[in-house]
Amino acid sequence: MESRETLDRELAQIIKWEKEQKDLFIWDKIGRLPFVMLDKAMPKALKQKIGESLNDVGQYLQTGGKFLVQKKKVAKLLQEEAERAGYGLTDYGYRLEQDAEAEITAKMYSVEKLPMEVLDRVADNITDSRSKFAAAQGAATGFGGIVTIAADIPIVMGLSLKVLQEMALCYGFDPDDPLERIFIVKCLQFSSADIVGKKAIIEELADYDNPDKLVEVVSQMQGWREVFNSYSESFGWKKLFQLVPVAGMIFGSVSNKNTIQDVAEVGKMLYKKRLILQRLK
Repeated sequence: MESRETLDRELAQIIKWEKEQKDLFIWDKIGRLPFVMLDKAMPKALKQKIGESLNDVGQYLQTGGKFLVQKKKVAKLLQEEAERAGYGLTDYGYRLEQDAEAEITAKMYSVEKLPMEVLDRVADNITDSRSKFAAAQGAATGFGGIVTIAADIPIVMGLSLKVLQEMALCYGFDPDDPLERIFIVKCLQFSSADIVGKKAIIEELADYDNPDKLVEVVSQMQGWREVFNSYSESFGWKKLFQLVPVAGMIFGSVSNKNTIQDVAEVGKMLYKKRLILQRLK
């Protein structure tokens, strides 16, 4: 286990990152334009597809739906990375049984005993892999404009949810838990929020493991459609640029890659912060 000084240093870096979430990239600045302008400019088919994807997010909040990841895959990545780093897994109470889902679940809760450097490397590897896939997929679906973008939106939304679940697993949190699904959706919202929104979400998620705080966040998520107003604006403008045939390949590749990288970074930082706070206690 890391020393208190090491954990304090890691926590300071995350707090610095939170403070740096002040300026907006060009995509996000465009996304802050009034929603009425977006409503007029966006084709009906594109608005409908975004609406369907947000309905999927609502389903994910309720049941996990089709977006739940396989824990065994992340467990395998953690095991392999720990072995490469020269750590004896049995020394950390880390055990992976290939054919028993119960053992996989039990193992995920022992992740907190693994060194932070191992968890960080797995999280970074997942980010790199998923962002490359998103870039290739965005280029492919951006080639045909409106015809192919209908397939792109649910794929990006699903990949965003899954990469956040993988970040949760990397740092020892169970995405099957309804409260973790709320945290994941908040991370998704944070990735596209403006400055005011980011500050509000960070305050909401501060001390998330405090039972009193949980009640407050759960209450706020009852109107989850309102939670996604800002997300749908930003996401919609990115997809609108991708509608241009052929040129949409470039927009699609860059947009999808940046989306997954941003989402993964948010998930890594906020879940890592929770784990550090647990270890400091």
